[in-house]
Amino acid sequence: MTVTKGTIYGLLGASGCGKTTLLSCIVGRRRLDSGEIYVLGGVPGSRRSGVPGKRVGYMPQETALYDGFTIKETLLYFGWIFGMKRKTIEERLEALLKFLDLPSGKRSVKHLSGGQQRRVSFAVALLHDPELLILDEPTVGVDPLLRQNIWNHLTAITKTSHQTIIITTHYIEEARQAHMIGLMRSGRLLAEDSPDALLSAYKCKNLEEVFLKLSRLQSIKILMAQQEFSEMSKPESSRKFRKTRSKSLGKEQLQASSGSIYSVLQEFYDPPRRSKRLKKNTTVKEKSEKVNSFNKLRALILKNLLHMWRSPGQLFFMVLLPVFQVILFCLAIGHNPRDLNVAIVNEEADMRDTKVCDWDDGCRFTKLGCRYLSHLNTTVIKLFYTDLEEAKHEVVTGRAWGAIYIRKEFTEAFKTRSLIGHLADDEILEKSEIQVWLDMSNQQVGLMLYRDIQLAFRNFAVLLLEQCGQNPKHGDLPIRFEEPIYGSMAPTFTDFVAPGVIVTVVFFLAVALTSSALIVERVEGLYDRSLVAGVTVFEILLSHIITQLMVMCLQTALVLVFMFNIFGLESKGSLIILTALTLLQGLCGMCFGFSISAVCDLERTAVQVALGSFYPILLLSGVMWPLEGMVTPLRMIAYGLPLTLATAAMRSVLTRGWGITVMDVYLGFASTFLWIFIFLIITIITMRSRQL
Repeated sequence: MTVTKGTIYGLLGASGCGKTTLLSCIVGRRRLDSGEIYVLGGVPGSRRSGVPGKRVGYMPQETALYDGFTIKETLLYFGWIFGMKRKTIEERLEALLKFLDLPSGKRSVKHLSGGQQRRVSFAVALLHDPELLILDEPTVGVDPLLRQNIWNHLTAITKTSHQTIIITTHYIEEARQAHMIGLMRSGRLLAEDSPDALLSAYKCKNLEEVFLKLSRLQSIKILMAQQEFSEMSKPESSRKFRKTRSKSLGKEQLQASSGSIYSVLQEFYDPPRRSKRLKKNTTVKEKSEKVNSFNKLRALILKNLLHMWRSPGQLFFMVLLPVFQVILFCLAIGHNPRDLNVAIVNEEADMRDTKVCDWDDGCRFTKLGCRYLSHLNTTVIKLFYTDLEEAKHEVVTGRAWGAIYIRKEFTEAFKTRSLIGHLADDEILEKSEIQVWLDMSNQQVGLMLYRDIQLAFRNFAVLLLEQCGQNPKHGDLPIRFEEPIYGSMAPTFTDFVAPGVIVTVVFFLAVALTSSALIVERVEGLYDRSLVAGVTVFEILLSHIITQLMVMCLQTALVLVFMFNIFGLESKGSLIILTALTLLQGLCGMCFGFSISAVCDLERTAVQVALGSFYPILLLSGVMWPLEGMVTPLRMIAYGLPLTLATAAMRSVLTRGWGITVMDVYLGFASTFLWIFIFLIITIITMRSRQL
């Protein structure tokens, strides 16, 4: 394929013949499996070739526009990518709106008709007056009069600006206005010449007849090649085939069989002179590349911010959802269960009214069972019964969490036991005991009742001994728990889970927001069009990271304010370390989402992967339960997950007050940085492999 500067080249062929694939190779979005290709004097994708970049204007088959943008915002975005100034963009905008018969630049793209959207897409390709203009079916669905105006404009710019145009179209006859035509079928170029030359050479009245005749000739050649191959596979004829093959194949067939495709803009391809120009202007180009890179990054960031602003639901989701989750956690998780029904049979009480049980304070041994029950805290609702079996039945039916039984001889037996100590027989010991039956089906409720019933007896015994002038330590266990080195004597489940909840909320919200970001742009064609315009994979990633970090800073601030200032979560460590670790975990989740978005082809698949990773990471990262409770092989896996060491580090900062120099905290930061690096490498490698 040979395209001369300042000409219109019409690439014609049926759908699926390879036109779009070939154009993707020309603009540097794909690489050839074999052969060579030169565009504007260089290999597409090579350094300083300008392809992809602003030397090329590209209009793909799909509209590849941002639905949430207006026409003006669309052209501003691409204009900034091409390094244009705002004033120049606005001037070009007015001219293109008039030429393409488009409505006001304030109209949103999603409110335009299909034909109008294709014209906006065409305007993007024309915007920066590129040296090479590649148009993939630009006139589909366009009014015939406007179609002719477009062709007149294309012809004019090739004459005045010496621009080169490659255009594909389904309307074969309209391609007669091109200077050169390439007829393509089944991945091969059948013929390449001017329209008049093709009509004359094949003695046809129109180009459709030429294409039909060439297609028949190709089918015959393919059939002959298959027959020759079958003959070659026979041993007796293989030697003869090899001798005659070079003679039977003509020059054109040899070139076709080599699979080489040459796209040479002849007047631009001069390697010796081009290398001298590059050496002379290296410094200038490097400076302009830096400026243009800044412009592209600015355009990408503004695009992302505008996209978020135009989606108030998504913005609300991004900013307030983590706060809402933290509020729910603080209100619902970690508090002691309340209003627990406990069935009590106290035979020391008045049998006519079991709630009446008067006891004397001080060093008086009267109705000690009633005195003990007064020490049960307010989380228990006491339900009194006269029959023990009835009380147990309440536990069996689920109407009570436990049953307590105090004998009528409890006070006398307790006094005797206290006086004679180890001489007490089994009968006295049994009568001086308080019997308890618990429902342990719910571990948290059962363990809390178990603890409270024991603490109530301890408080009862210690206070009684103190009032009787005895050493209250005799009523306590012979184990003394001093003030804890870290934490408190009455820890809550909230204190244990809170660090992991903060990390998990920030991490997985970032995953949810970014796991489909690249997929949506890729499916709509926006990703490819930006790359053809000269945007790099790194710039796309960096723009998303910067945009999300802006939102993440606000998210982190709100989460920490609610956790520490409103719900009173205690922190003994540095708030700066906590904030930095939270932001890094958000960045890690963002990079994990990017890697999912890069690997998956469909948004549905990305959502499934993100949701599928949630529970394994949550359960194995020590957020809900200590790692020490896992079997050793599983624990080794858990330590390698993104949240595990970060959760442990945040817990150490909150409850122990440790700094960054302590190994546990340092490892949390190191692990987070390592996972960010791993996810970014996966994303970049995958995106670049898709780019080839």
